[in-house]
This record gives sequence, C-alpha cells and structure tokens, in this order.
Amino acid sequence: MYVYGKNVAKELIKKNKKIYKVIIYENFSDENLISNLQKLNIPIQTMTKKQIDEFAKGNHQGIILSIPDFKFADLDDLKPKNDEFPFIVILDHLEDPHNFGAIIRTCEAAGVDGIIIPKDRSVDINSTVMKTSVGALDNVPICMVTNLNNTIKELKKQGYWIVGTDMDGTDYTEIDYKCPICLVIGSEGNGMSRLVKESCDFIASIPMKGEINSLNASVATGIMIYEVLEKRK
Repeated sequence: MYVYGKNVAKELIKKNKKIYKVIIYENFSDENLISNLQKLNIPIQTMTKKQIDEFAKGNHQGIILSIPDFKFADLDDLKPKNDEFPFIVILDHLEDPHNFGAIIRTCEAAGVDGIIIPKDRSVDINSTVMKTSVGALDNVPICMVTNLNNTIKELKKQGYWIVGTDMDGTDYTEIDYKCPICLVIGSEGNGMSRLVKESCDFIASIPMKGEINSLNASVATGIMIYEVLEKRK
C-alpha cells in the first residue's frame, strides 16, 4: 500500500517499520528525513511535482512511501484488557478516513480492546487514516469481517451486550455499562444499518440541545467511550 506525508514517514522510521521504497518531489527539502531514509538503505525515487500530484491525490507533502498492506486481526485476537468488562467498538460502514483515524486514536487512549469494521462499503486503512490516528494504529487491533450481523451474533454468544447509537433511544447516561460491551457507531450519512440496529440490546442517544440533530461520528464515539469508562468506575 502507498501512504504519504512527512509525519507518517517519520512515524514509520521511528517504529522501524518495513518501507519498500520512497517517492519524493524533486525539490523535497527535508534533508534530515532523506538522510534517515538513506541510512536505512531504502530506495528513493524522484518525481516532478506534476507526477507526484497525479500519483497521490491527497496532501502528500512531497513524499510517498510504499509499505506492506495493513495486517488485520482475527476476531479471536481482540483479547480483553479487562476480563470483567471487555470493550469493543464496531463501526457500521463508516466512510470517512478522518473519522476512522480519530476513532482509532480515541480507542487507543481509552484502552478499548479492538475495533471491528465490515469488509464492504466501509473505509479501509489508508494514508489518511494513518496520519489522523497519529501512531495509534499499531496499538489497537482492527478486525475486518465479512458479515457484521453474524459477527454480532458470535459476540453475543461470548457474553457481549450490543449498544447501538441513534437519535431515537435511551439517554446514553442512563445505561449501565458494567458488562462486556460492543459499542456500535453508524455511518456518517445513514447511521446504523437496519439489521445491525435490530440486533442491539440497547440504543443510546446523546441529547442534542442546538439546531443540529447529529454529531460528527468521531466526536460521538469519543463521548460514548468515555461515558462507558465513567460508568465503570
């Protein structure tokens, strides 16, 4: 996979990650970064600004890196850090990589056991996710599954309670989270899919006081995650 950006490059070098090759803009000025790449004997290819802009559509900052594809965890790899109160986040067809990266960062900070995403119609691990998660990607197991509904059924068998998020539900502060929890966050545009919503044991709602009737997905996730932690004290 290709990722880009100076901070991503520095993070990969810092964590001694495998880098196949690097593509840089012909006037790339970060000599220290180039020096570190050369010390690792990583092949460096130069492109014109037009070539590199066509190669990477995002904010590449003049540097693109070829690295191994992200390795997803298996469902069994989401081992609970807290045996009494395991905590998993399920993203139901989230599409925005900025939201995904921010959610990964929040999950890492809060000690969430792992994240589950569906294989189809969902954001994947890409450069934007890596940049937004700011190094947290290596510390949170992410599991990609073929069928969310079947995965939820399996998690229920393991004792998890499924807490979905939606406008029409119970006030999120009134739910007891002292149990194994799977928190479901719906997509930015459509919320939770129908079958996933029907599989939930609870629907949690964050009260809206203003004119806007919904929150950014990553913001809502952060509020919900820390409410779960607060209730478990």
